Amino acid sequence: MPLSADTVLPPGIKGPGYDPARAGTGIVHFGPGAFHRAHQAACTDAALTRSSGDWRILGVSLQSTAVADALSEQDGRYTLVTRPGPGSTPHLQVIGSIAGALAAVRCTDGVLAALQNPATRIVSMTVTEKAYGLDRATGRLDPGHPAVRDDLVRPDTPTGLAGLITEGLRRRRAANTGPFTVLCCDNLPDNGSMVRNVILDFARRTDASLADWIAEHVTFPATMVDRITPAPTADLRAEVADLLGSADNAAVETEPFTQWVIEDRFCAGRPDWEAGGALFVSDVAPFENMKLRMLNGAHSLIAYTGVLCGFPFVRDAIGNPQLRAVVRRHMQAAAATLDPIGGFDFDGYADDLMQRFANPQIAHKTAQIAMDGSQKMPQRIFAPALAAKTRGLDITPFATATAVWLRYTAGLTPDGQRYEVQDPRSDELRGLHAGGADARGITARLAALPGLLPEGLSGDPGWNDAVAQKLAPMLQGDAAAILDAVSG
Repeated sequence: MPLSADTVLPPGIKGPGYDPARAGTGIVHFGPGAFHRAHQAACTDAALTRSSGDWRILGVSLQSTAVADALSEQDGRYTLVTRPGPGSTPHLQVIGSIAGALAAVRCTDGVLAALQNPATRIVSMTVTEKAYGLDRATGRLDPGHPAVRDDLVRPDTPTGLAGLITEGLRRRRAANTGPFTVLCCDNLPDNGSMVRNVILDFARRTDASLADWIAEHVTFPATMVDRITPAPTADLRAEVADLLGSADNAAVETEPFTQWVIEDRFCAGRPDWEAGGALFVSDVAPFENMKLRMLNGAHSLIAYTGVLCGFPFVRDAIGNPQLRAVVRRHMQAAAATLDPIGGFDFDGYADDLMQRFANPQIAHKTAQIAMDGSQKMPQRIFAPALAAKTRGLDITPFATATAVWLRYTAGLTPDGQRYEVQDPRSDELRGLHAGGADARGITARLAALPGLLPEGLSGDPGWNDAVAQKLAPMLQGDAAAILDAVSG
């Protein structure tokens, strides 16, 4: 039998520390995937346990139906498996903070009704950058983007994120039910301002007065999120079924570490997320830059090297002494581009990251991290590269990460195995290699692509030379040669 609200849990497996049936729904969350279930939903579960409140979550899948179906079949319940590390048994907890789930592709009316409901006070999201319809070059809405194009034609029947949120706010304004807070939880720089720009741009294209109302009444806090969460596997589901005695198609596994830094600007209240470890601050940017450049930047370096050199998981890559040294060097270079955070130890943070990456119980696929590189490289690698150049620091670590990403975009391992480059700009990235281009040709074509490299790098001969020098041996050599080039 599947997990449900009626499941009697075995001894030692913790369930909700509150009565979910007595807690109302106050959050609509777009993108109830593995990360959300391991992070925000788990934190909300802790908040409800300590302080109660009507803060359960309605999950909304924008494109797929599988996650919504799995959660709906289980009354929103799922198992969170936390893996502490070697020599420790995993900790299982059944989370009750998700009240239900919808798939927007087949239930737009239900999603809009939830957004219009006065009980909804926060609309949050973990949807990755491509769902926002963002023009990276301008930082605003791209009206030709597939995520928003149809919504602009028929704004009263939206299907994309920007259209749904804007229509929900339009209905609330018309009904005089007040605004909700829009809370972006994606790994994007200044994510609160980013999603605010997207929503305001969308609203202005349909109703300028609505845009003015949103600008005045709706808050868009910035956030920084961190918890390593591998994609769920059949092995995980089998393990949970054995320990739980019930099938759980929404189970998720993660590490003990969790971090959530939130700008404390909420127009309609918020849960007691401090109970789950959330930190509320006036300025998220220093924490965000630290995480993007040190953790996420190192993750990208690991991912592209791992796919090319035969390391399927992050733990495998860190287990290689040569690559482990490279990753630590990259973290040190990234830390040097950061402004100090009062009392925060960057070296200690790097130590913690290395330990987390090496956790043998966390099977985080390098191929998973490698997805959507064109959306991640600007903030993870190019921004600190420009900062290093501006400060007169060594740009080699960032040129190295850029070169191994470029080699990855060829879609071919050194031993001739093809793989799909999963990226919204995959056609453009394949074009970098057209006609057997050499390292300098590929680097020059990258510099010409819009919305990727900042101007301070794209036109800098020193940067382009550094990338080309690193890339050249990667194009011709085997996996060992790629690893040597990354390490050199």
